[in-house]
Amino acid sequence: MKMLVTILNDEDSGSVYDALHGADFPVTRIDSTGGFLHQGNSTLMIGADDSRVDEAIDLINVQCSPSADPIAQRATVFVLNVEHFEQI
Repeated sequence: MKMLVTILNDEDSGSVYDALHGADFPVTRIDSTGGFLHQGNSTLMIGADDSRVDEAIDLINVQCSPSADPIAQRATVFVLNVEHFEQI
């Protein structure tokens, strides 16, 4: 099991969330700020089986808006191992 912690622009978070949720990924959205000038961001916490990590990253990539600046990052994705989790 993996957790993808994904930080992206607020304007992309809705479409990314909807695409992941529609593909049956468990997703939690957290509003956040950061970066230069403290821009509005969202952090998505996504649960994925090891075999579906690439699928989740592909969905994020497709749903993020193209950037006018070729150097700009559209999303940052951290893939973390999850040793154990419980839902209570």
